[in-house]
Amino acid sequence: MSDKYNTAAPDGLTPDMFEKLPKSDKTDSGEGRKSLTAWQDIWMRLVSNKLAMTGFWIIVVMAVCAIAIPILSPNDHSTNYLDNTNAAPSAAHWFGTDDLGRDMLERTWKGAQVSLFVGVVAALIDLVIGIIYGGIMGYFGGKVDEVMNRFSEILAAIPYLLVVILLLVVMEPSITTIIIAMSITGWINMAWIVRGQIMQLKNQEYALASKSLGAGAFRIIFRHLIPNAMGPILVTLTLTIPNAIFTEAFLSFLGLGVQSPVASWGTMIDEGVSAIDLFPWRLLFPAFFLSLTIFAFNVLGDGLRDAFDPKLKK
Repeated sequence: MSDKYNTAAPDGLTPDMFEKLPKSDKTDSGEGRKSLTAWQDIWMRLVSNKLAMTGFWIIVVMAVCAIAIPILSPNDHSTNYLDNTNAAPSAAHWFGTDDLGRDMLERTWKGAQVSLFVGVVAALIDLVIGIIYGGIMGYFGGKVDEVMNRFSEILAAIPYLLVVILLLVVMEPSITTIIIAMSITGWINMAWIVRGQIMQLKNQEYALASKSLGAGAFRIIFRHLIPNAMGPILVTLTLTIPNAIFTEAFLSFLGLGVQSPVASWGTMIDEGVSAIDLFPWRLLFPAFFLSLTIFAFNVLGDGLRDAFDPKLKK
């Protein structure tokens, strides 16, 4: 028989050397390994960064206290007890009382509810508007990007606090009004961040492949591009929240925000400033927890920025 029909193995090779390995014997090349989703990758990066986790757990503890303490406290944050005004911190009132005899512990954490709610909701509105607006600018480019970018630049040229204060003067001050006022121009920075990320990612192979397969623009933006840009987006979000919390406190301090008897860190600080010489606890507690919350969000944001871009570490 001709040699070309000879199926014998060459010298040194045996048939058992070509048998498939069992699944348990696969190498660490990554074959068969389940890939991480975008959110799993974000969580892994968060957990691996000690700075980010420090801020994260402080925020978690603050949120739990804001929810639990007003429920568990035997005192009422809005009822006046004129026979127990300006009482110093004690076992009955851990944070003391104010000039109307209201429990400062419960009012402090009621104020935390207002501040965290305003900060998170305003930031989420900025996130949604910014992703949609910035995604459209960055993906379509050209005239669309030019017109939309010019509009956002015009809005950005108007002082942020001026817009907020004018709207609160015209409208009745409330939590809803504050959120609306902060959201009018607050989304612009998020939109610019998203625009820049989309412009970098839209020419990547996976985006071009999806487009060649007939996927529409919005599917490509929200299915493929935005998930891959979540790092900078989350960093911007976590740094937007403390800015919104501070703005609410500042407006309430000026009397343009939350109105009494609703508790707010800003209104409590305003009331505490006038009594700092005789009753310093009235200023100490709301000011401390406001500062701690802003610090925690900034730490979380800086930690996330380091996790997603190690080159930014100092």
